[in-house]
Amino acid sequence: KKEEIENRLHNIVKVYLPQDVNSKDIQPDSHLMQDLGINSAHLVDIALDVEDAFDITLDEKDMEEMQTVSDSVHIVLRKLES
Repeated sequence: KKEEIENRLHNIVKVYLPQDVNSKDIQPDSHLMQDLGINSAHLVDIALDVEDAFDITLDEKDMEEMQTVSDSVHIVLRKLES
């Protein structure tokens, strides 16, 4: 299940990567803004896409905690289990 979430998140995040960042650079410990160059507007888009993809609701606290790909996986897992 975790691997499936990682794959789906990878596919969501890669859409918003700047042109100079390769999707192969998306690693569990990749920081969305600092390492992958995703801007704050696209972070909101990613959060909305995650909500749609997993049929969950992210509150402001969840969005603030979505710093890395791994953080995002753990948040989705937590939401799916609650």
